[in-house]
Amino acid sequence: MDIRPLDEALSASPQIAPEDLPAIAAQGFRSVISNRPDGEEPGQPTAEVLRHAAEAAGLAFAHVPVVGGAISDQDVADFREALADLPQPVFGFCRTGTRTTTLWALANAASESPDHLIARAKTAGYDLGALRPRLEGAAS
Repeated sequence: MDIRPLDEALSASPQIAPEDLPAIAAQGFRSVISNRPDGEEPGQPTAEVLRHAAEAAGLAFAHVPVVGGAISDQDVADFREALADLPQPVFGFCRTGTRTTTLWALANAASESPDHLIARAKTAGYDLGALRPRLEGAAS
């Protein structure tokens, strides 16, 4: 697995398989959040299959599916609410981890500077430079 910490509460990752959930729990995560819509790619496990595997591994699970390049303010609010409700630390994933990272940055835009969020994402291997205008707008 390719686990990339964003902050103390959330790490991002590309797509996982149901059999990865016990190892995720063993690494100390308490919850999983899926940001990938079902059926986005052939052979991708559904959120329900992942939910059952997560719960069997003792993890809480939330599904906040978003479409890359079309993340709405409501998507951000739903993600923020899920993070607030889930036991931490949280393991978040989508196809590559970029949508999870984008949601994290937008959810934190009111309390963190765009420079900090973009730099933190870059440290984790995600380029959110194009998101700067939206982060700046959310911060004001």
